[in-house]
Amino acid sequence: MVRFLSLIYGVYLTLPILLLLVGSFGASWSNTLLPTGVTARWYLDLWFDPSFRKAFATSLVVALCACAINTVIAVPLAYSLHHRAGQRGAFAGRLVSALPIAVPTITLGFGYVIVFNTDTLPWLGTLPLLIAAHAVQTLPYLTATLLADLRHLGIEKLEAAAATLGASSWQRFWGVAIPNLRHSLLSGLVMVAAISVGEFGLSNLLTSFQNRTYPVVLLQAFYGATGFACAATVILLLLASASAVVSSSVIKRI
Repeated sequence: MVRFLSLIYGVYLTLPILLLLVGSFGASWSNTLLPTGVTARWYLDLWFDPSFRKAFATSLVVALCACAINTVIAVPLAYSLHHRAGQRGAFAGRLVSALPIAVPTITLGFGYVIVFNTDTLPWLGTLPLLIAAHAVQTLPYLTATLLADLRHLGIEKLEAAAATLGASSWQRFWGVAIPNLRHSLLSGLVMVAAISVGEFGLSNLLTSFQNRTYPVVLLQAFYGATGFACAATVILLLLASASAVVSSSVIKRI
């Protein structure tokens, strides 16, 4: 039964991807299960489409900036929450972990629309607001990953050993905690980048025509040529898979 359910689940996951791959090479696809004809022109059209190139660059900038912001905030935040693991610290840790579930993305997006679409704060549609929104949305994921690793490592014993050698609290943070968190930090940042690149709901509410992200442009492509949209989706999947493979190989090396 378990194998049968696993097989059904695997088919459920892979079948849409296979259909997208087939559709990206189909000459025409309308009201049929499979496309008709074979062509590679959709990938050529995608390569020469300036809107997709700009959208991909925007998504990359937003994801990299969100990773940088989260690194600066999440590492000391997780470290502080871990060392204050009393009732208040435990509650704060659970709150951070539950934020992505407790606060839906659409709620966060509408909140930004209300606050930053005023004469006082006319920032709706700007790139800095989009970066800040992605950083806020993905921060709990990285913080929860770091907290889990800190609990698993038992960092207190390592810091106690460093303290007996005369290391200050700042030296223990930089010399003990940071090096031991490099694996979880890298894996968490890969997750942050993946969430940011694939985020649609928040980006669709906050972006402008000049700062459209890849998923926003991708949705608009499905209203045109289906093969073109399939090719664009396949490229996004390939990039996500390549980043996962590269990150896993880097984690093994370090």
